[in-house]
Amino acid sequence: MSLIPPLPMDQIDDPELKALIARCDKLGVPDARFCQILAHKPAQAKTSLGAMLHSHYEGNVDHCLKEVIRIQLARFAEDDYFASLRSKKALEAGLTEEKIEAGCGDYDDSPLFSEAEKCALAFAEQMFLDASKVDAAFYGEMKQHFSEAEVMEIGAFIAIHFGIIKATKPLALGPVVAGNA
Repeated sequence: MSLIPPLPMDQIDDPELKALIARCDKLGVPDARFCQILAHKPAQAKTSLGAMLHSHYEGNVDHCLKEVIRIQLARFAEDDYFASLRSKKALEAGLTEEKIEAGCGDYDDSPLFSEAEKCALAFAEQMFLDASKVDAAFYGEMKQHFSEAEVMEIGAFIAIHFGIIKATKPLALGPVVAGNA
Protein backbone atom coordinates (compact mmCIF):
# COMPACT_ATOMS: atom_id res chain seq x y z
CA MET A 1 0.00 0.00 0.00
CA SER A 2 1.35 3.38 -0.97
CA LEU A 3 1.84 6.06 1.67
CA ILE A 4 -0.51 8.27 -0.35
CA PRO A 5 -3.56 6.35 -1.61
CA PRO A 6 -4.58 6.49 -5.26
CA LEU A 7 -7.47 8.88 -5.88
CA PRO A 8 -10.48 6.88 -7.11
CA MET A 9 -11.20 7.52 -10.80
CA ASP A 10 -14.71 8.74 -9.98
CA GLN A 11 -13.14 11.57 -7.97
CA ILE A 12 -11.02 12.78 -10.89
CA ASP A 13 -12.99 15.44 -12.75
CA ASP A 14 -10.40 16.87 -15.15
CA PRO A 15 -11.00 15.40 -18.64
CA GLU A 16 -7.40 16.09 -19.74
CA LEU A 17 -6.05 14.23 -16.72
CA LYS A 18 -8.46 11.34 -17.28
CA ALA A 19 -7.23 11.11 -20.91
CA LEU A 20 -3.60 11.04 -19.76
CA ILE A 21 -4.38 8.31 -17.23
CA ALA A 22 -6.12 6.27 -19.94
CA ARG A 23 -3.10 6.71 -22.23
CA CYS A 24 -0.72 5.64 -19.47
CA ASP A 25 -2.87 2.59 -18.76
CA LYS A 26 -2.88 1.68 -22.45
CA LEU A 27 0.91 2.00 -22.71
CA GLY A 28 1.74 0.41 -19.35
CA VAL A 29 4.22 2.98 -18.03
CA PRO A 30 3.34 4.42 -15.62
CA ASP A 31 0.34 2.45 -14.47
CA ALA A 32 -3.01 3.84 -13.31
CA ARG A 33 -2.14 3.51 -9.61
CA PHE A 34 0.78 5.94 -9.96
CA CYS A 35 -1.32 8.31 -12.07
CA GLN A 36 -4.12 8.28 -9.51
CA ILE A 37 -1.67 9.17 -6.75
CA LEU A 38 -0.41 12.13 -8.80
CA ALA A 39 -4.05 13.11 -9.41
CA HIS A 40 -4.25 14.56 -5.91
CA LYS A 41 -2.65 17.62 -7.56
CA PRO A 42 -4.20 17.69 -11.07
CA ALA A 43 -2.10 20.47 -12.63
CA GLN A 44 1.12 18.81 -11.48
CA ALA A 45 -0.14 15.40 -12.56
CA LYS A 46 -0.89 16.62 -16.08
CA THR A 47 2.53 18.22 -16.43
CA SER A 48 4.42 15.23 -15.00
CA LEU A 49 2.48 12.58 -16.91
CA GLY A 50 2.67 14.59 -20.12
CA ALA A 51 6.45 14.90 -19.81
CA MET A 52 6.85 11.22 -18.96
CA LEU A 53 4.70 10.09 -21.87
CA HIS A 54 6.29 12.47 -24.37
CA SER A 55 9.85 11.56 -23.39
CA HIS A 56 9.16 7.83 -23.42
CA TYR A 57 6.88 7.34 -26.41
CA GLU A 58 7.85 10.15 -28.79
CA GLY A 59 11.09 11.03 -30.54
CA ASN A 60 13.65 9.30 -32.71
CA VAL A 61 15.48 7.15 -30.14
CA ASP A 62 14.39 3.52 -30.14
CA HIS A 63 11.60 2.95 -27.63
CA CYS A 64 13.00 -0.40 -26.46
CA LEU A 65 16.33 1.25 -25.64
CA LYS A 66 14.53 3.92 -23.63
CA GLU A 67 12.60 1.20 -21.79
CA VAL A 68 15.82 -0.62 -20.83
CA ILE A 69 17.31 2.70 -19.65
CA ARG A 70 14.17 3.43 -17.60
CA ILE A 71 14.36 0.05 -15.88
CA GLN A 72 18.13 0.40 -15.39
CA LEU A 73 17.57 3.75 -13.64
CA ALA A 74 14.82 2.27 -11.45
CA ARG A 75 17.10 -0.55 -10.40
CA PHE A 76 19.93 1.87 -9.61
CA ALA A 77 17.47 3.77 -7.40
CA GLU A 78 16.26 0.46 -5.88
CA ASP A 79 12.70 1.31 -6.82
CA ASP A 80 10.69 -1.91 -7.10
CA TYR A 81 7.65 -0.16 -8.55
CA PHE A 82 9.25 1.44 -11.61
CA ALA A 83 11.61 -1.53 -12.05
CA SER A 84 8.63 -3.89 -12.29
CA LEU A 85 6.66 -1.90 -14.89
CA ARG A 86 6.93 -2.88 -18.54
CA SER A 87 5.99 -0.79 -21.55
CA LYS A 88 3.43 -2.63 -23.64
CA LYS A 89 4.85 -0.93 -26.75
CA ALA A 90 8.36 -2.22 -25.99
CA LEU A 91 7.11 -5.75 -25.32
CA GLU A 92 5.15 -5.69 -28.58
CA ALA A 93 8.33 -4.53 -30.34
CA GLY A 94 10.15 -7.61 -29.03
CA LEU A 95 11.90 -6.41 -25.87
CA THR A 96 12.69 -9.44 -23.72
CA GLU A 97 13.49 -9.89 -20.05
CA GLU A 98 16.85 -11.29 -21.19
CA LYS A 99 17.70 -7.98 -22.85
CA ILE A 100 16.43 -6.02 -19.84
CA GLU A 101 18.63 -8.10 -17.52
CA ALA A 102 21.63 -7.58 -19.80
CA GLY A 103 20.97 -3.84 -19.93
CA CYS A 104 20.80 -3.68 -16.15
CA GLY A 105 23.93 -5.77 -15.78
CA ASP A 106 27.11 -6.13 -17.79
CA TYR A 107 25.72 -4.57 -20.98
CA ASP A 108 29.21 -3.69 -22.24
CA ASP A 109 29.98 -7.36 -22.88
CA SER A 110 26.51 -8.27 -24.13
CA PRO A 111 26.00 -9.17 -27.79
CA LEU A 112 22.38 -8.04 -27.37
CA PHE A 113 23.34 -4.37 -27.67
CA SER A 114 24.89 -2.33 -30.46
CA GLU A 115 27.76 0.04 -29.69
CA ALA A 116 25.27 2.93 -29.84
CA GLU A 117 22.97 1.25 -27.31
CA LYS A 118 25.91 0.49 -25.02
CA CYS A 119 26.91 4.14 -25.17
CA ALA A 120 23.36 5.25 -24.25
CA LEU A 121 23.26 2.76 -21.36
CA ALA A 122 26.62 4.08 -20.14
CA PHE A 123 25.23 7.62 -20.37
CA ALA A 124 22.33 6.70 -18.08
CA GLU A 125 24.62 4.80 -15.73
CA GLN A 126 27.08 7.68 -15.43
CA MET A 127 24.33 10.24 -14.96
CA PHE A 128 23.25 8.18 -11.95
CA LEU A 129 26.64 7.13 -10.56
CA ASP A 130 28.93 10.04 -11.38
CA ALA A 131 27.62 12.75 -13.68
CA SER A 132 31.05 14.44 -13.68
CA LYS A 133 32.19 11.67 -16.06
CA VAL A 134 29.68 12.89 -18.63
CA ASP A 135 32.05 15.45 -20.08
CA ALA A 136 32.90 16.79 -23.53
CA ALA A 137 34.69 13.55 -24.45
CA PHE A 138 31.68 11.50 -23.41
CA TYR A 139 29.35 13.71 -25.47
CA GLY A 140 31.75 13.32 -28.37
CA GLU A 141 31.36 9.56 -28.13
CA MET A 142 27.58 9.90 -27.91
CA LYS A 143 27.59 12.06 -31.06
CA GLN A 144 29.40 9.27 -32.93
CA HIS A 145 26.25 7.19 -32.52
CA PHE A 146 23.42 9.70 -32.16
CA SER A 147 22.46 13.07 -33.63
CA GLU A 148 22.64 16.05 -31.28
CA ALA A 149 18.84 15.99 -31.09
CA GLU A 150 18.91 12.31 -30.09
CA VAL A 151 21.59 12.96 -27.45
CA MET A 152 19.32 15.63 -25.99
CA GLU A 153 16.33 13.27 -26.24
CA ILE A 154 18.18 10.59 -24.26
CA GLY A 155 19.42 13.15 -21.73
CA ALA A 156 15.95 14.61 -21.18
CA PHE A 157 14.50 11.11 -20.90
CA ILE A 158 17.07 10.21 -18.21
CA ALA A 159 16.43 13.44 -16.31
CA ILE A 160 12.63 13.14 -16.37
CA HIS A 161 12.37 9.47 -15.51
CA PHE A 162 15.16 9.34 -12.95
CA GLY A 163 13.84 12.47 -11.27
CA ILE A 164 10.33 11.05 -11.01
CA ILE A 165 11.66 7.71 -9.78
CA LYS A 166 13.67 9.42 -7.04
CA ALA A 167 10.84 11.79 -6.10
CA THR A 168 8.22 9.07 -5.78
CA LYS A 169 10.32 6.29 -4.22
CA PRO A 170 9.39 7.46 -0.70
CA LEU A 171 5.73 6.75 -1.52
CA ALA A 172 6.55 3.03 -1.13
CA LEU A 173 4.49 1.93 -4.14
CA GLY A 174 6.03 -1.55 -4.17
CA PRO A 175 6.37 -3.78 -7.21
CA VAL A 176 3.53 -4.17 -9.67
CA VAL A 177 1.87 -7.53 -9.21
CA ALA A 178 -1.52 -8.88 -10.15
CA GLY A 179 -4.09 -7.09 -8.07
CA ASN A 180 -2.19 -3.85 -7.35
CA ALA A 181 -1.56 -2.53 -10.85
